[in-house]
Amino acid sequence: MPLSAGEKLGPYEILSPIGRGGMGEVWRARDTRLHRIVALKQLNGQHTNRFEQEARAIAALNHAHICQIYDVGPDFLVLEYVEGAPIGGPMATADALRAALQIASALEAAHAKGILHRDLKPGNIMMTAAGAKLLDFGLAKRITDEDATHTIGISGTPVYMSPEQAEGKPLDARSDIFSFGAVLYEVVAGRRAFDNLVAVLRDEPRMLDSPLAGIVSRCLAKRITERFQTIADVKGALERLLAKPMDQRPSIAVLPFANMGGNKEEEYFSDGLAEEIINALTKVSGLRVIARASAFRFRGEPDLRKIGDTLRVRTLLEGSVRRAGNRLRVTAQLVNIEDDSPIWSERYDRELADVFVLQDEISLAIVDALKVQLVGSPNQPQGPHTLVRRKTANPEAFQACLEGRYQFLQYTVEGIRRSQSLFERAIELDPNYADAYGALAEYFIYRTLYESVPTMEAAPQALAAADRAVALDPNEASGYMARALIRGLFHHDWMGEGPDLEAALRLSPESPFVRYRRGIWYLLPLGRIEEAVAEVQRAIESDPLSLVARGVECFVLSVAGRTEMALRRSRACLEMFPNSFLAAFLAGGAMAGCGAPADAAVALSQAMIANPGNPWLRVILAGIYTSLGSREEACRIAAEFEEESQTHHVPSLVRGMAQAAAGDLNAAFHWLDVACDERQVWLMAVLLMPLYRTILDDPRRNALLRKANVAAR
Repeated sequence: MPLSAGEKLGPYEILSPIGRGGMGEVWRARDTRLHRIVALKQLNGQHTNRFEQEARAIAALNHAHICQIYDVGPDFLVLEYVEGAPIGGPMATADALRAALQIASALEAAHAKGILHRDLKPGNIMMTAAGAKLLDFGLAKRITDEDATHTIGISGTPVYMSPEQAEGKPLDARSDIFSFGAVLYEVVAGRRAFDNLVAVLRDEPRMLDSPLAGIVSRCLAKRITERFQTIADVKGALERLLAKPMDQRPSIAVLPFANMGGNKEEEYFSDGLAEEIINALTKVSGLRVIARASAFRFRGEPDLRKIGDTLRVRTLLEGSVRRAGNRLRVTAQLVNIEDDSPIWSERYDRELADVFVLQDEISLAIVDALKVQLVGSPNQPQGPHTLVRRKTANPEAFQACLEGRYQFLQYTVEGIRRSQSLFERAIELDPNYADAYGALAEYFIYRTLYESVPTMEAAPQALAAADRAVALDPNEASGYMARALIRGLFHHDWMGEGPDLEAALRLSPESPFVRYRRGIWYLLPLGRIEEAVAEVQRAIESDPLSLVARGVECFVLSVAGRTEMALRRSRACLEMFPNSFLAAFLAGGAMAGCGAPADAAVALSQAMIANPGNPWLRVILAGIYTSLGSREEACRIAAEFEEESQTHHVPSLVRGMAQAAAGDLNAAFHWLDVACDERQVWLMAVLLMPLYRTILDDPRRNALLRKANVAAR
């Protein structure tokens, strides 16, 4: 029976049509039970077999880049609603390579389950904010089915079929590889590889002028034995191309500017200038820019080739700053990594009040030197030739915000505390300074992570600051990022984060902060675990040496059950950041939960020396002691927390975790329930953390997950 908008199909409210095909109709609908938007696919009666085929195929797969199935009815499927556009070209090489890897990864997961797609084409691959998404398994076929060695008929879209599929011959995974090659050709060239079925069987496509040409050509080999033999082989070739030091895009790392004033306490100013230039350059289409955390790890490193090889960039920007009163002297030099030759250099003498103009001049000079096309966009309201907008007319407010950001990014308890007064000073000097409000919102969020501050005490202040940042400057991502985090962490409104995260992604699409936060604090609590992994790993592409992104990756991999990779990444993270509280908490906890508690105990003990008394490290250590069979040590830590709670605030989540480690699950779930009511930030993480298996295995956990709006796993 045909559907129409406004109707109900079981618990699904029909909203609007998405598309129509030979097999039926697809509608945008709302699941009235879970309050989420879904895609409802109603099948024509004569396609019952294909309907069952598609349902079984999708249900067998759980992958970040494959559309998920939620429900099945008598003549309909309920699928993940994928918002985006069909893949198309021509794409820049780096973007095409990223999309190709995502599609290959999805096909690898399908082939591993013995499933052929058989209808791979641009219309069945949607590009979303999180990357490529493979759709429509209506023609999917199990390779292991009884008829796999026999002719299975001609089905699919002619110009993307493999020759053997067009001839009705037996198929295996190599048929999907041919179709993958046809799609990738179109993505790179912006035109089809073949115009008709005859061309598929007889002709070779025009040569591609692209680093991907060799891979595409081998995928499109007419003879099946001359193609890649598995999609894993294709993926490996793509990964080797990605790993080559010479990225096809122009690329740059901006090193911290040298502070020539001699006063260590003014390093914040030279660092801040460099960071603002990084932020400006990320708005340039086609330019790969390394994020601050990774670029600044090379402070004082004289070997430019080493920096370039590690960060996989072709150019570096070096600079120095000398400040005398309100006068600035800034030198900047753009260097070609290949031969250490200068591409461009300049010296600037300016007043402090002209600092935004100065940053803009340097950024535009880099764009010109690298021959990157500069295109105006909605977040550049002063016109297409401006990258850095004047954010405050008060130089002192700018300096206070820079210093606050410098202190904040130390990611230490003392640094976080110092940042507050500096952000508040900036706002006092300029009440309309949006950046300062966004930074202050971040401070209120992070103090609940680094200090024993009740979450609901910080929530109103954090939300007020984030709202003010967005109201003052809706074209900057920072306010949206903070507000999204507040909605999720402080109010468990994970779905409500969506619009703010989309706004932040639109304004800052390559921001590693948006990416890893979207992974751990949005996709993960919604149960979209593989997508969370992919999003966090994308953050690491532009910020490979980031403490936070690396730590979050370790945790998310452990939750996803990727034990071996989680262990490798955790060890690497702890080696990179041996004294960090955050690395020890996330990577140490992941390592212990994935079967290496002894190694994790060593890392936690080392971090405790630099962070004495930190409750989060101590409670992870309690869980590790239990894993090692030292329950008495876990009981000692739990008793210490109970004693300390008589004199000062100990987070109820810490008390619950400690009691779980000590073996008192009744007390543990009492305090975890209190933590849920108090909206304690790490609750969601603890409820998913493999280290605390006693919590994971208790049926009371599911009630807590429902209360916190977290998808069960």
